[in-house]
Formats: sequence, C-alpha cells, structure tokens
Amino acid sequence: MRIYTRTGDDGLTGLIGGKRVRKHSLRIAALGAVDEVNAALGAASLSVEDARTKRLIHEIQCRLFDLGAHIASGEKEHENGLRASDVNALEHSIDEMTEKLPELRAFILPGGSPGSVALHTARTVARKAERALVELSESESVPATGLAYLNRLSDWLFTAARTANAISNVSDVEWHPRAPSD
Repeated sequence: MRIYTRTGDDGLTGLIGGKRVRKHSLRIAALGAVDEVNAALGAASLSVEDARTKRLIHEIQCRLFDLGAHIASGEKEHENGLRASDVNALEHSIDEMTEKLPELRAFILPGGSPGSVALHTARTVARKAERALVELSESESVPATGLAYLNRLSDWLFTAARTANAISNVSDVEWHPRAPSD
C-alpha cells in the first residue's frame, strides 16, 4: 500500500464517509489541532519520568484519536466518539494528582523539569485545539463531549506538569508580578 494517494493535490481532503472538503476548512483545522495535541503528548511522554503518567498519556492519545474520528465523520454522534466517562477519568486523575501536590499559592510558569515543560507545551497546544473546536462549533455540529474533554485535558496537563516537577524534586516556577513603578 502506498502512503500517497494524490487525491489531495487539488486542495481537498476526504472526511469519513467520503465527503470532500477544503483543506483549510474549519473542520480540518480542528482535526489538525487535535492531531497537534497528540503529537505534543507523544513528545512529552519522552520527557516524563513517571511510568503511570506515560500510561495515562498513551490513553489520552487514544481518546484524541477517537475525537479526531468523530470530527472527521462530521456526524453529531459517532460510535467511537468520546464519552462522559472519558471526561470523568481526566477529572479523577486530576483529583488524585492534586491531593499529592502542595497548595497553589501563585500562578505557575512553564518550567522546572524537562517533563514539566513538555507537559506545559502540550497544555498550550490543547488550548489551541479547544479554540479550533469551539470555532467549528459556531457553524457546524461538533461533539459536546469533545469540547469538555479538551477543556479538561488542559487542566490535566497543568496538573501533570506540576506532578512531573514534584516527582523530579523540582519546585514549580512561580510567577512574580513586576512591582509597581515608583
């Protein structure tokens, strides 16, 4: 099987079901943004030390493929789409990690350990994907669970980044606002 098909040379690409759309359409932009999150998570998994976090990243990557399939189908409902239980699983994981972390007393900057930085980077990409899906939702049907999942994923990535620092015995990098001018 060849990886290239030449069917996209005219600026169109196919959705699940055969419909052809412009490669710059909002649907393809959202699909590409979800793909970017997945790639950022793959890169982050190389930097995190904790085997449990690596397993969770792999699970999240699989769920993002489910979301991508749902977006690519263009259907309101999709058999492989995300479920409320997927959002709940992220929330449960966030709660478990938060219990082991020091209380937040300041805004946190991306920094600390390599794993933390990689997870913070993935968080920013997840926010970008969420914005792309929200934009698509203003003109086309999108899975509400997908919007909730991406929203919760950025929270999970923030918490996982703090956890990566804790596991590495590195302090979170706190933001200190500039003092007012005299």
